[in-house]
Amino acid sequence: MPHLGNIVSSILSADVVARYYRLKGDDVVYVTGSDEHGTPIEVEAVRLGIPPKQLTDQNHEKVVDLFERWGISFSNYTRTENPLHKKFVQDLLLKIYDNGYIFTQETELPYCPKCDRFLPDRFVEGICPNCGYKQARGDQCETCGSLLEPVKLIQPYCTICGSTPVIKRSKHWYFDLSKFNEQLRNYIKSNKQLPDNARNFSLNILQEGLEPRPVTRDNKWGIPAPFPGAEGKTIYVWVEAVLGYLSATVEYFKKRGEEERWKEYWFNKEAKTLYFIGKDNIPFHTLILPALLLATHEDYNLPWNVDSIEFLMFEGQAFSKSRRIGVWIDEALELFPADYWRYTLISMRPETKDTNFSWKTFIEKVNSDLNDTLGNFIHRTLTFINQHFDSVVPKPSKLDERDKSTLESTRKRVEKIAQNLEEFKLQEALRQVIGLSHLGNRFLNEKEPWKTIKTNPQSAANTIYVAAQIVKNLAITLEPFTPFTAEKLGKLLNLPGTVHERTWNETKKDLPTGHKINKAKPLFSKIKSTEEELQIILEKARSNLQKLSKSNVRVGKMK
Repeated sequence: MPHLGNIVSSILSADVVARYYRLKGDDVVYVTGSDEHGTPIEVEAVRLGIPPKQLTDQNHEKVVDLFERWGISFSNYTRTENPLHKKFVQDLLLKIYDNGYIFTQETELPYCPKCDRFLPDRFVEGICPNCGYKQARGDQCETCGSLLEPVKLIQPYCTICGSTPVIKRSKHWYFDLSKFNEQLRNYIKSNKQLPDNARNFSLNILQEGLEPRPVTRDNKWGIPAPFPGAEGKTIYVWVEAVLGYLSATVEYFKKRGEEERWKEYWFNKEAKTLYFIGKDNIPFHTLILPALLLATHEDYNLPWNVDSIEFLMFEGQAFSKSRRIGVWIDEALELFPADYWRYTLISMRPETKDTNFSWKTFIEKVNSDLNDTLGNFIHRTLTFINQHFDSVVPKPSKLDERDKSTLESTRKRVEKIAQNLEEFKLQEALRQVIGLSHLGNRFLNEKEPWKTIKTNPQSAANTIYVAAQIVKNLAITLEPFTPFTAEKLGKLLNLPGTVHERTWNETKKDLPTGHKINKAKPLFSKIKSTEEELQIILEKARSNLQKLSKSNVRVGKMK
């Protein structure tokens, strides 16, 4: 189950950008899926005593439902257990094999005598040989980011039983990454969109030199290896998971009856592929995926940008389910509406450095930004129209310089929001959106329409007309960030269609004079709990969810 740090680094950030480009009228396909063949799934299934497929079926349905409740606008959310994905991966790897980039080699692997099995990547942990981190995984160190192999760990141990593994030899198929060192270096250096952390991290790895990495493993859970003589082997998840972006696109268009259209996104040079990840996933997207695509000898589009952010911490610590540190996405929705979380997470998105989530910050974001600033401006404007103009947008006449400058500031701020989004500065874009409501509140406070409605009704009409245009712009610019709120606001404004049918271009059009709005209703409510109370509420929600989860797990015998 993803936690807050997971969702802001990938799914939520990608959703904001996908929603924006759809508003702009671009042809957007937003795909990802459940990565089901990773060893964490198998490890958990072993611990529960159930087949991995049973666990993945259960988790996939839960996550699909949760992402829908979070307002994530996928074009296709698939799963790596999908037969289409399996066949796509097998066919692509056979091309790479036929092109001479995959070879066999006897290799030494950790083997647990107690569990009677080889221990690939996350079945084994130990001390990182590069930085000394004591709980490094067998595939990658989460502290220094180094790509690892299980046999390189110092003082390794089996994650299932804790035993010290022995070393055994096994035949495996390897992808020769070293043959793409220079091509990848040129790609990284020439890709001007890449953020500094992705570029520098990738170039450092290339400077050390890439080495062949195993494509197969000795597990039964996974995609069967397609190579001659590889019976009983499965494809390593680090290879097949990144190919899921392609297979998910294929699947999306197949469902639409347009089976060849996926190629427009992966071969047409006008198309751009954009990835949102945490910094720990940089090498898989900047080096491994491009290398696999290059190895096909087909002219695939390489990643146009890999927007990799830093880590979101929780109260100064790394998220950890085992130590009950952090908030997971199912727990979050038990506490507050999705838009409260979406807003808070994007507002503190760790774009340049690790950022700390705290209950204090969350309360401040909801109470001050959403309720007191954004919600207050919208409610006071719409309520004034309801009460003094019979719910109809008033007709302006002879706008003064303050009115005109406010409209111009609104236009410029909307342009800045678009620019920030296109530069993937999501935090700043959201700050500019909230800035619209700050602008509106200042304008109302200066013009005081509650006074001028009695002494100069036309001046009050001008003021409220201008304020209504800001509210209308908020209904559109909020959509990428807080879609549920934007939908509610659109209904309050009596705008035609749903939030998904509006366009960014509508920010250039005024809400017309004479347009009738609906009765104003508050969009937000304050959080009245203290930080300590919220933590207690979280623990109760967590306990209830765990009971529910356990009641849905049927313990069976592993085959």
